Amino acid sequence: MKRVIIGSLATIAMSMSLNAAVYATVDGTEVTDKDVASLLRAMPGAKFEALQKDQQKRVIDQAIERKLLSKEAIKSGIEKDAEYKKTLSSIKGDLALEIWMKRVFEKIKISEKDAKAYFDKNKDKFVKQATTKARHILVKSEAEAKAIIKELKGLKGEALTKKFIELAKTKSTGPSGKNGGDLGWFNAKQMVKPFSDAAFGQKKGEITKTPVKTQFGYHVILTEDKKGGEKVKFADAKVQIENGLKMEQFRKDVAAKAKDLRKKAKIVIK
Repeated sequence: MKRVIIGSLATIAMSMSLNAAVYATVDGTEVTDKDVASLLRAMPGAKFEALQKDQQKRVIDQAIERKLLSKEAIKSGIEKDAEYKKTLSSIKGDLALEIWMKRVFEKIKISEKDAKAYFDKNKDKFVKQATTKARHILVKSEAEAKAIIKELKGLKGEALTKKFIELAKTKSTGPSGKNGGDLGWFNAKQMVKPFSDAAFGQKKGEITKTPVKTQFGYHVILTEDKKGGEKVKFADAKVQIENGLKMEQFRKDVAAKAKDLRKKAKIVIK
């Protein structure tokens, strides 16, 4: 339980120390990512950045309404209410702890030398994931796929892409067909294995020589471009490393402080 408490408060302390993103203002009061985060707690695992645009708008609208309603609640004189005062008193300890932890976190400094040392020892962790850009034509039978491959045989470059798009729009049963079979950029884990193996296994500008079978049907795949395993430069990873090392040190400092306080305190577990 102690680890859970320290871990959750550590996350709060770190988030409080970073520059807040401002999504709107309500009568001059900012609606920040902290306001949004409090709403997303009701959606475990949800990340604002991963939400659809209309979902993000709804969350921001809810945060705006909370600001307005909070202002109205204070205006009503709720702060004089006995229940309000009692509840406020009960959360003072948690609030004090949050702010204290924020101060502890902010005092930790990570030198560039330490960050570079970590980078040098963990270079295998700083590699951009290989991705490919592809189009596909999805049909129900192997015979249909073979006929499409035969129709594309001998074409290269722009001529191949143009014909592939034309066939995707007229013959593909997949949802991407109307866009010429365009799947955009993806990594190997984003597609089923047979599809990924084929798309990543061929060179830029090549199509599959034989139909690729998946649970969706038979695919003809055109690999348009590839980006693979590029090493990340220290300058690009520096901030990420510093934040990671800072959080690691923060956890150690808080755990050590908690251990020291336990030694001095009279604790009775019932």
